[in-house]
Amino acid sequence: MFEIIQKLFGKEPQGSKDIAKERLRFVLVHDRVNVSPQFMEIIKDDMIKVISNYMDINESEMEINLTKTNTQVALVANIPVNRMKRSVLPGE
Repeated sequence: MFEIIQKLFGKEPQGSKDIAKERLRFVLVHDRVNVSPQFMEIIKDDMIKVISNYMDINESEMEINLTKTNTQVALVANIPVNRMKRSVLPGE
């Protein structure tokens, strides 16, 4: 899904150098905000529990990361959705 979004905005798929650079950037951001990998796994598990109430997701391809700008830290999630659970919506 992320590749489709990249193609829509004219970005080409990344090479291994760019992927390694991006992963290093994520590690540095996590270190700077003092978040352990275990804490990120706890957040990911909680997100899976909540989102699974409303849709079937591909947990194995789910990614969550922290990004940092000059003024704030943001939690960015890429969650592949297999299908919506319509039965949880009122009136359906």
